[in-house]
Amino acid sequence: MYEEVLKLYDKLVELNPDFERKGKTMPYTSANGHMFSLLNKDGELGIRLSKESGEKFKETYNAEPFMSHGAVMRGYVCIPEALHGEVELLAAYLKEGHEYVLSLPPKATKKKKK
Repeated sequence: MYEEVLKLYDKLVELNPDFERKGKTMPYTSANGHMFSLLNKDGELGIRLSKESGEKFKETYNAEPFMSHGAVMRGYVCIPEALHGEVELLAAYLKEGHEYVLSLPPKATKKKKK
């Protein structure tokens, strides 16, 4: 299951040339210092959306809150398995998540001292 969802995730990112997938063991996307999508260890894909879009998504697709490491990821929706075949739709939601985090103030990044 995990490998199938990882392939889907890579396809969604490939359809969005404005960003790239990061993370080797915990794949994610980020911009402006904010993550906007994540594949958890259970093979569930979460996308961060604005509050309004997230609520509408949950209502429309009967989506659950997205969990990672046993905690609810605030602002994220869990992509239901029933939507895994809707690649273009999901790519559009991923793009929307990217646009949303770009609208947020940049988050300070921690730089490692040498």
